[in-house]
Amino acid sequence: MTIRQAMVLAAGLGTRMRPITDTIPKPLVKIAGKAMVDYALDLLEEGGVTRAVVNVHYLADQMEAHLKARHHPEILISDERDQLLDSGGGAKKGFHLLEPGPVFIMNSDLFWVDAPNVHASSLTRLGQFFDPQTMDMALLCVPLERTTGHNGKKDFSLSPDGRLTRYRDGMENPVVYAGAIALTTGLLNNTPDGPFSLNRIFDRAIEGGRLYGLMLNGDWLTAGTPEAIGEAEAKLAALAAETAA
Repeated sequence: MTIRQAMVLAAGLGTRMRPITDTIPKPLVKIAGKAMVDYALDLLEEGGVTRAVVNVHYLADQMEAHLKARHHPEILISDERDQLLDSGGGAKKGFHLLEPGPVFIMNSDLFWVDAPNVHASSLTRLGQFFDPQTMDMALLCVPLERTTGHNGKKDFSLSPDGRLTRYRDGMENPVVYAGAIALTTGLLNNTPDGPFSLNRIFDRAIEGGRLYGLMLNGDWLTAGTPEAIGEAEAKLAALAAETAA
């Protein structure tokens, strides 16, 4: 299916990125001259999204001022100044600003570069892969060796039929969660109104055999610390050189 709306999680405190985030929110930290949240929004626009909710909390005025300069996709603000709601609670509140139906959730502090000459972007592929009849959620995943700036943690094991389970030592086909999800807004209807993590929803979907994964066709980057910015910029430069060669 084609998914036209998204929720971007951008309300975190960015404590590991200090001292940079003493004065700016983490999603506005620049990698190769561009704010991380803009990498995420550009990927969503490329994937066909026309409306995105972005939640704000820490240094929210800066976030709102930056986002006002964007016109594509259309940006709506979910204000969490009064209470930080974690990933699940933040998504649930943001969904109230969107139409019921299929939606992407995407983190604002990571992004990827699709392999050259691909026929469809990874988000487009994720939307096409998602089947709400058999899946609660479809997660974009990436092998550890295609990550930059990651801490080395393996999140899930991807089975041959596409189902995901929590990774344990020795399991086959370990993958890293790439920070993008396809789901329907109604999946969070029967959840708390306060703070809760999406990990709770992941585990519930795993129990029902309804958490699926799709492999990213490209390279995934994140920058959680000031030192990781240089790593991400070096990787982007290397990828650009490979494409130009």
